[in-house]
Amino acid sequence: PTSTMHPSIETREFVMSAFALSASSVLGASRARLESRRRTPTSTRSRVVRVDAMAAKKVFIDGEAGTTGLQVRDRLAGRDDIEIISLTGDDRKDPAKRAEFLNAADAAILCLPDDAAIEAVAMCTDPDTVIIDASTAHRVAEGWAYGFPELDPEQKQKVASSKRIANPGCYPTGMIALTRPLVDAGYLPKGTGLVVHAVSGYSGGGKQLMAIYQSGEAEPWGAYGFNLKHKHLPEMAEYSALGRKPIFCPSVGSFEQGMVVSVPIHYDQLHETGRSGEAIQKCLEERYAGSKFVSVRPLNKTDDLERGAFLRPDSLNDTNKLELSVFASDEQGQVWLCARLDNLGKGASGAAVQNMNLALGLPEDSGL
Repeated sequence: PTSTMHPSIETREFVMSAFALSASSVLGASRARLESRRRTPTSTRSRVVRVDAMAAKKVFIDGEAGTTGLQVRDRLAGRDDIEIISLTGDDRKDPAKRAEFLNAADAAILCLPDDAAIEAVAMCTDPDTVIIDASTAHRVAEGWAYGFPELDPEQKQKVASSKRIANPGCYPTGMIALTRPLVDAGYLPKGTGLVVHAVSGYSGGGKQLMAIYQSGEAEPWGAYGFNLKHKHLPEMAEYSALGRKPIFCPSVGSFEQGMVVSVPIHYDQLHETGRSGEAIQKCLEERYAGSKFVSVRPLNKTDDLERGAFLRPDSLNDTNKLELSVFASDEQGQVWLCARLDNLGKGASGAAVQNMNLALGLPEDSGL
């Protein structure tokens, strides 16, 4: 693609304290690492015809010229079971053309700002088209499956059988993965007030923030979200099953890509049956046993940290992996839960492809 159809996802909100994944220009380092999987895109046809179930599935990426859209495209490149159908030039801004392609696709992945995503959903009148929305517009909306297949034992089937899938936010993916199993086990009571800290690479902030950091004029680290109204809060409350929004303290560092989400908990916030590192560790291990993408590191493991002390945020870049850690002190009565992921992988494009695979009946890990 030679031009961007839509502005980056939530660029304004990021700068004003609602940092979320966006559609923006292609990332240099990440793009190079994924380039080996890229092939020349199929030319746009004057008309689009749905094919039978045995042929390649048609996928339309609405907003494919931005960061998330380009990464989705790269993950789909080279697959014989997928045909990407694309709009070019001014056609990207033509509502009639967009509607035609949305309705012709077996799956449409929306890499758009919230308002544009809502508009795209309204354009799609074909009940057989699977829509995967990477914006925040539908994450807690009725009739939409939450696209974190590892949420609970039933969620993967819910995603697979849904025609409307809301891709999770990057920060909530980590927070929910750490807390939902504890709530389900009865260890973490519903309504508990938590504090969630997180740091992400600047790639999640769109063109404006990327330009600032790449100019060398940015601060080395910056906290934001001081209005306590981050757009990820509703899904954190909903899908953690806590029913209460945490105090969320996001930040951005002077690295391009990667993320660590932290949830510290006092033992007196937990039910007495969950007041040990071993109990928490076992709870997470049992929940994610057999998962293709979510893993749980050994309890209190530190010998593989950077210089024996630092948990790097970028170790899982360009993957769809999510790695959970439990650092507990039974003596102090405290536990520090950490989730590490690629904000553009399991936090965006990787999750979108995983959800698309499930909804189209394809192998869950294809392209991942």
